[in-house]
Amino acid sequence: MVKQKTIYLTLFVATFAVSWAAILIKLSGAGPLPTAFYRMALASIILAVPALPKVRRALRALDGKDILLLATSGIFLGLHFAVWVTSLFYTTISNSAILVATQPVWVLILEATVLKERIPPRSVIGMMVALVGIIIISGGDFDMGRDYIIGDLLALAGAIFAGLYLFIGRRLRAKLDNMGYIVPVYTTAAVTLLIISLFYGVNLTDYSMKTWLIFLLLALIPTVVGHSLYNWLLKFVQAHIVATTVLGEPIGATILAIFFFDQIPGWWTLIGGVLILSGIFIVLKKRRKKENIIIPE
Repeated sequence: MVKQKTIYLTLFVATFAVSWAAILIKLSGAGPLPTAFYRMALASIILAVPALPKVRRALRALDGKDILLLATSGIFLGLHFAVWVTSLFYTTISNSAILVATQPVWVLILEATVLKERIPPRSVIGMMVALVGIIIISGGDFDMGRDYIIGDLLALAGAIFAGLYLFIGRRLRAKLDNMGYIVPVYTTAAVTLLIISLFYGVNLTDYSMKTWLIFLLLALIPTVVGHSLYNWLLKFVQAHIVATTVLGEPIGATILAIFFFDQIPGWWTLIGGVLILSGIFIVLKKRRKKENIIIPE
């Protein structure tokens, strides 16, 4: 049985790791599509080396419907990175990270409508508090021009794709171990991003050593560590709990953006950030074990 302390510690480490994504993307100096592609491609290669035997066994154990779901999950993940990374080139790091964190709303809707799961009132209240914070933050962009609005919409689209990815992952993680799930999904995401990049004719090769290093760090920190830990957690907690904890990412990204890019958040960002953290606290505090923890097989 996995202890709740282990769950909470893993959630913290994963959130801290993914908070570096926006910073590294802006530091890379490359365009959004190649950055997203190499992030997923390098992560797939790094993980595939130790996990290949598990992946083969996992795929053989799945039926055709599950294989299709696995591919669909990877496509949604690829689309998530395509639109979200692009949003960082139009709006601020804090707003992009915060808007993409609305994914719990979409996961909650899917769990309640498709799976007919009972969503505890505490989760609903916590996410509503967090959403008020997101609305306050995004409202600050309405008077800053067309590009900022485009960036906000792209980040919101990224949230929808991420919600679909997490929702499908909840079902598949009940049948697959972590490596057996994430390697095929990351690889499918990388292939999706490669196809999109080739379609738009973007440069995929001519980069400096610094950029290649940033690509590698993107693969290692927010992806191999951050996203992989989130996927591990899907076996033990409801998907909307994992997705709500992701709301902590914009807080970390906003703080890091101050030091790396002098992007000082406005008062609306500070107020919204407090509400987001409060929402996460409400969702996670004193939840009964039977609502959160699934005993592994």
